[in-house]
Amino acid sequence: MSKFQHSICVYCGSRDGSDPAYAQAAEDVGVMLANRNWRLVYGAGDVGLMGRVARATQAKGGETFGVIPTHLLDWEVGKRDLDSFVITETMHERKKVMIMNADAVVVLPGGAGSLDEFFEALTWRQLKLHSKPIYLLNINGFWDPLLGLMDHIVAQGFAGEDIQTYVSIAKDVPDLATQIARDLGQ
Repeated sequence: MSKFQHSICVYCGSRDGSDPAYAQAAEDVGVMLANRNWRLVYGAGDVGLMGRVARATQAKGGETFGVIPTHLLDWEVGKRDLDSFVITETMHERKKVMIMNADAVVVLPGGAGSLDEFFEALTWRQLKLHSKPIYLLNINGFWDPLLGLMDHIVAQGFAGEDIQTYVSIAKDVPDLATQIARDLGQ
């Protein structure tokens, strides 16, 4: 039996981004997951923020579960030294395997892929395909434009206000850890 108590799906960039705070936050998330015995579920890449989260989790003895589609094995440098390494045929299968093997979803800064993953998790939550908490780690206000867009979508009548209750905002990693522990009953 594994030692982890919960599995946390982390979506984040395959690049580091321009603000060094993003890289530091990714490493801090990895350490936090390991310290709390929460398994990292992520995209199995060894580049950018993805690689940083995984390496930090591993360095602290945490458990890792990576999922990558065949066409990204070289591009994202598939990290094969994970506790679990799953290769899928498509991106859609990757996202499904990741979210179905997690108790919560955390979104760090990232690009189009991270946005895609976030919106799929949010849409699935809205459609009641899961009830897992979703967190945006809003390092240095990175997600503020997205939050404004969500407000705009509600204001324009394309979603009910309940959609905003599906997403929790964490200002930093300690805040994120506190929110996850509260929501998962720890």
